[in-house]
Amino acid sequence: MEKFVINKNTNGEFQFDFIDKKNKVILSSGGYTRKLMCIKGIESVKKNSQDSVKFFRKTALTSETYFNLKAFNGKIIGVSKMFKDRFSRDKGIECLKKKAPNAIIEDRSKQTVKILASISSYNMAV
Repeated sequence: MEKFVINKNTNGEFQFDFIDKKNKVILSSGGYTRKLMCIKGIESVKKNSQDSVKFFRKTALTSETYFNLKAFNGKIIGVSKMFKDRFSRDKGIECLKKKAPNAIIEDRSKQTVKILASISSYNMAV
């Protein structure tokens, strides 16, 4: 099942990924200082992914392809992973268009904090 996953980076910022049914990242966001803004970013992806003109197809210097998804104000709200060719990139766009609007949101940001706390406790006990 496709989903959005919220994580907390080592610098304390929240970030989301859109993950396909094969558990591969299709699109990633930048960092957000607040979880609420991260959730609003997800809602923006859900909405803007329905408008074909919001997708900007790109080719890297390595000849790999990717895309940016922009909001109505022109700001990039997500950058795709690198794809081996245009066909694969366009399949990624179609997956996002089709599945993002109804995708669930999985919040892993709390798990990250718990794991880090457990590691710190273990190191202190040793």
